[in-house]
This record gives sequence, structure tokens and C-alpha cells, in this order.
Amino acid sequence: MTDLAAALAEAAAEIDAALDRVIPQSEGDESRLFEAMRYAAIGGGKRLRGFLVLEGAKQFGVGRSAALRAAAAVEMLHAYSLVHDDLPAMDDDDLRRGKPTVHIAFDEATAVLAGDALQANAFYVLSHEETHADPAVRAELCHCLARAAGPRGMCGGQMLDMLAEQATAPLEESAIGRLQLLKTGKLIEFAAEAGAILGKAPPTLRHALSAYGRDLGAAFQIADDLLDLTATPEQAGKATGKDAAAGKATLLGLLGPERAKLQAERLAQQAAHHLDSFGERADLLRALATYAIERRN
Repeated sequence: MTDLAAALAEAAAEIDAALDRVIPQSEGDESRLFEAMRYAAIGGGKRLRGFLVLEGAKQFGVGRSAALRAAAAVEMLHAYSLVHDDLPAMDDDDLRRGKPTVHIAFDEATAVLAGDALQANAFYVLSHEETHADPAVRAELCHCLARAAGPRGMCGGQMLDMLAEQATAPLEESAIGRLQLLKTGKLIEFAAEAGAILGKAPPTLRHALSAYGRDLGAAFQIADDLLDLTATPEQAGKATGKDAAAGKATLLGLLGPERAKLQAERLAQQAAHHLDSFGERADLLRALATYAIERRN
């Protein structure tokens, strides 16, 4: 796990440097928007999604510069979702990654615009020729990220999450699984698959990484729900205990802590099994599956 910790730290530093390049500081009239975007995206966070892009790309010999641009795009998309998720109209959170949320540090209107701009910039970066020389690859990256983020992905999952809070009866396990797949899992699945897209991988290997990401995302979400129950705000870098108070639909709430933990462990093992065809070069991805359910923040 020490090797993974070092690899995660190195990747986080590289991704932050890439984000610094693709979200430049501005001295123009729109400088406040750039400042808010940088505040939201640079520094803090596990960079798990960006790490998945980098490690997936490594399996196919993709150049580091191209992989970092794709990783930065995924992290911008993720940052946008957090900025909007924290707004008063959504989860109304004051703390994210150990610091005030964007709408607290700036204001609500700026937070909305910063989220919008981060999302747009993610696709701008992916579609740029510096990310890949082949326009078909760039188009595929944009297509798959849009699908993961849109109404059949992250945004759809957020809608289901909001509706679940108003439901008169608890959701069944299959419905909760679909909600979490869309809200959290689809972006993690794309992050795992992005390296295969960049490397023009054979369909079987691309599918293996996609399946790994899907199971990893499910395990990660259960672990996140457990952390919301057990971690302190200082450990988590955000408010905790809010999911139960808000009546959010989670597998933890349905199954209880012990059964939910077992489910996360099964999913992590299943995720690692999808990597069998990659041999030792995917050892960090296997270690990540274990880390996803054992982390403390």
C-alpha cells in the first residue's frame, strides 16, 4: 500500500500542475471566474479519477502529457459536480476538501458560473489536438465523458438522489444501486476506460477496464457512505452525518454497516479480478481497489 500511497501523491502533484496549465490565471475582467475555477479544482482531493486515467493509459504506453490532459479534464468535470452539489439548492454544504465551499468563499452566482466553466473547459481540453493527434480518439473521449456526466449518468443520478429524499417508501437495493451507479459510478467508469480510449486498445481490454471502473465505483460509494457515518469532519474534509439526517437512499441505510462493508469488499475483489489479463503492470490498480474501501478520508 506504501507504493500506492507514493504513486497517488505523485499523480496528484502532476495533475495539479496540469490543472494549473489548463486553468490559467487571468488578469482580465473575468479574472474572478478563473480564480473561482482554480479554487475549486486545484489542490486537495484524492485525485482518484485522474489517477485511474493515468494508470489506464500506462497499460497501453500512452504518452504522459496526453494522459495528464485527459486526467485534468476528468478532474475538472468532477470539480464542477462538487461545486454545484454543495450549493444551497442541492446539499447546502459549507466545507469541501477541508476549506470553505466555492459559494461560501465567493458567492452563489460565481459558484454556478465556475461549475459551468469547469465543465465546458473539460471538453475543450479533451477536444484539443494536444490531447491526441487522432480526431476520432478525441471525439470518442468527449462522447463517453458526456454520456457519463449527463442525464444517463451523473446528472441523472443526482436527480434520482433528490427524488429519493421525497419518496414515501425506501428504495429497493436495485434502485439504490442504479442511483449510485449513475451519480458516482459512471464518471469513475469513464476514468478507468479513458486510458484505453487514448491507447486505441482492443475492445476486450477496454471492456475489462470499464468493468473494473464500474465495480470500483460501486465499492467506493459504499465506503464513502460508511465514512459519512463514522469519520469526523476533520478526517473527511467535509461535513459528515448529513446523509442519514437528510434521509438519503444508500446501501448502508438499507443493509446496515456490516452487510454494506461485506458488499464493498466483494465489489473490490470483483474489480481486481477484471484486471487479470493485464498482469503485474496493473498492480497499482488492484491496490487501488483495496484502498477504495479501507481509506479513512
